Amino acid sequence: MGKTLFDKIWEKHVVKQIEGGPAVLYIDKHFIHEVTSPQAFKGLEQRGLKVLRPQQVVATADHNVPTLNQHLPIKEELSRNQVQQLIDNCKKHDIELYGLGHPFQGIVHVIGPELGITQPGMTIVCGDSHTSTHGAFGSIAFGIGTSEVEMVMATQCMMQSKPKLMRINVEGQLNKGVVSKDIILYIIATISASGATGYFVEYAGSAIRSLSMEGRMTICNMSIEMGARGGMIAPDDITFDYMKGRLFAPGVSQWDRKVNAWKELYSDEDAVFDKEININAADIEPMITYGTNPGMGIGVTGHIPAENEIEDKEKPSFLKSLNYMGLKPGAEIKGKKVDYVFIGSCTNSRIEDLRLVASFVKGRKKADDVQVWIVPGSRQVEKQAIAEGIDKIFEEAGFQLRQPGCSACLAMNEDKIPAGKYCISTSNRNFEGRQGPNARTLLASPLTAAVAAITGEVADVREFL
Repeated sequence: MGKTLFDKIWEKHVVKQIEGGPAVLYIDKHFIHEVTSPQAFKGLEQRGLKVLRPQQVVATADHNVPTLNQHLPIKEELSRNQVQQLIDNCKKHDIELYGLGHPFQGIVHVIGPELGITQPGMTIVCGDSHTSTHGAFGSIAFGIGTSEVEMVMATQCMMQSKPKLMRINVEGQLNKGVVSKDIILYIIATISASGATGYFVEYAGSAIRSLSMEGRMTICNMSIEMGARGGMIAPDDITFDYMKGRLFAPGVSQWDRKVNAWKELYSDEDAVFDKEININAADIEPMITYGTNPGMGIGVTGHIPAENEIEDKEKPSFLKSLNYMGLKPGAEIKGKKVDYVFIGSCTNSRIEDLRLVASFVKGRKKADDVQVWIVPGSRQVEKQAIAEGIDKIFEEAGFQLRQPGCSACLAMNEDKIPAGKYCISTSNRNFEGRQGPNARTLLASPLTAAVAAITGEVADVREFL
């Protein structure tokens, strides 16, 4: 029987299989940031241990950093302390840190790929649930808890049970105005926010293969939002073209040998998955969420489910969610007024996302009563946007281009959506309070967010293309 892409990578990284238990899995690359690392460093020190292989650890500051005036001291005390703790710990343990002011600083899941650190066939972990982003390169990448961060620091290995495997095939051509964010929101709405619990997902099919690397990263990023352990896509020429020449990618002398090895990273024709799901790309329209988990999504021309469309056991949470959101069962979402638009996060803050938004808003102005925050995912993205004149397009449209960081994705910093306000967000989560106490989040693609910024309401971008 053939092997899946996951099997091929997993088997090469098992140091020891514990009979009847988990495997000891070797970790190639460990990303850390300021939120989940302090306790891990403290645990090491209490045990008198050093980081075993600091050269395989990469650190950056992203969650707690302000996105305005980064040259000034951080105002919030907790954020300031966490960032300073990261600086001190990295210095003490000789770990490369891309902190504030460094030309490589940015969101951890943006800088790994753009620097060429993320590579096919790797095992990659980070104390952050959206580590599955890196699976877009054909790697096994997943988030871990703080105790596991400590374990990897100490041993470069961790205990991990092999998950079940799911393949989601998206075949066909995407409709006008539909982008990768719509694909993943459609998948999550179809199978629910718990539909992939216990699985590692491989995305396949002609629609997936047609995506850029930025689009593939968006898909894999939100795997966790349907309960999956992670997501991955087999590497191909699009992957290799993206990586070639990046700072930490293999150099010229190694390139051909590496690519030949990477070309073996695919699921064999006779590989068997525990579950397969098939989706027709033509069925997907621009998507938006209406509730408080990413599975509560509909097409922009659809309506929020009526009460009689919801199973009895789901009704209490459904009604609680709508009450929080200030929405009614059966209502249309199109035309809903919005107050804020946030374009950023590890899901949609790459240069391709900013180019897409700029191409739509060029020559247009934002609605008067909407605040628009554009937050690049890294210093390199910011620099490129300025070099291409994208910053001027945003300025003329009335958008605010801020500095790199996680920003309003999670309100762990100064960028919070006020209570009761509606924000169309290109981030990955719409939980209660995620973007600020009592903030109301509608998840959407950069295109759908852009049209909302111009019109001041939820709108169908296809009417403007």
